[in-house]
Amino acid sequence: MSKVLCVLYPDPVTGYPPHYVRDSIPTITVYANGQSTPTPKGPLGFRPGELIGCVSGELGLRSYLEGLGHEFIVTSDKDGPDSTFEKHLSDAEIIISQPFWPAYLTQERIARAKKLKLALTAGIGSDHVDLEAAARADITVAEVTGSNSVSVAEHVVMVALSLVRNYLPSHDVSVAGGWLIADCVSRSYDIEGMHFGTIGAGRIGLAVLRRLKPFGLHLHYTQRHRLSPEIEQELSLTFHPDAESLVSAVDFVNLQIPLYPSTEGMFNDRMFAKMKRGAYLINTARAKLVDRDAVVRAVESGHIAGYAGDVWFPQPAPPEHPWRTMPFNGMTPHISGTSLSAQARYAAGTLEILQSYFERTPIREEYLIVHGGALAGTGAKSYGLT
Repeated sequence: MSKVLCVLYPDPVTGYPPHYVRDSIPTITVYANGQSTPTPKGPLGFRPGELIGCVSGELGLRSYLEGLGHEFIVTSDKDGPDSTFEKHLSDAEIIISQPFWPAYLTQERIARAKKLKLALTAGIGSDHVDLEAAARADITVAEVTGSNSVSVAEHVVMVALSLVRNYLPSHDVSVAGGWLIADCVSRSYDIEGMHFGTIGAGRIGLAVLRRLKPFGLHLHYTQRHRLSPEIEQELSLTFHPDAESLVSAVDFVNLQIPLYPSTEGMFNDRMFAKMKRGAYLINTARAKLVDRDAVVRAVESGHIAGYAGDVWFPQPAPPEHPWRTMPFNGMTPHISGTSLSAQARYAAGTLEILQSYFERTPIREEYLIVHGGALAGTGAKSYGLT
């Protein structure tokens, strides 16, 4: 029997299950790059469209795991030496976590997790795991690659439009009973004709560019591996050899790269100084790509017109985090990749990975981050160990 320790975000404050405003969600079977959506065997333990990313939702896994005789612990209590997570860490064989409410698997925690064999991210992004320590301990790290890429891309489009049209302050005026049209539109522009650049054009970054093309934007990108000439021509993309070149040329900068030592803090005072005055920064990748206080200075000084994203450090962010109250922000809790539609896919992918693990069959290559003591699959293409 294995112990499976699962860390999920808390239930709705209004109770579980919530009232659902829709009866169903569209069925998606293939992603834009041709990869199939998760294909677990047998029935799902949930109905697609249900809230399953919270503690009571349990990712729909309890019947499957307990049916095999495994112990399944689900909690949102993840931080501190007396947390439920710490209580079960030492004898857990599998740890499941989410980017939105991450159980940070530091080098120290990995050293205490003597039985840990699989660290599984229900979603995309495994930087809450010390990948180098996991590799040394021969722990497999896997995530449900592709499961919520479109969800995040749609969020980027939403906040880009919200920032440039000054939507959020204008909505507040409406709610407050006002009609301050001049105040609302004094920061409102059309997005058509602007220059939008993404740092990272993988699954999410490319999905953003495709969705913005019909808006009449000039599209730019930079990343280690240049896209094909066919894609560049299709989207009329301008390639930049580095981030510095891109940020000085665009009105929007979109961060879509993984977090590793060489990218941590890349948006500091020096990088902000290279951005055009009045540009916007969007970050749905990882918070530590941006120097926390440098972005506050850039917004408060008026050098950049706004900052939007839904990633923080740590997560959950403390109430006094300055991004909550800085002017012209479009921040949300980390929600972009956990829509009810996305949850159906990443929960199904989590089940697929668990089935592969227990049946001793290979986990999909695109789901692997660390395996056999080294970066593997998607991890070898996206991460670095130093």
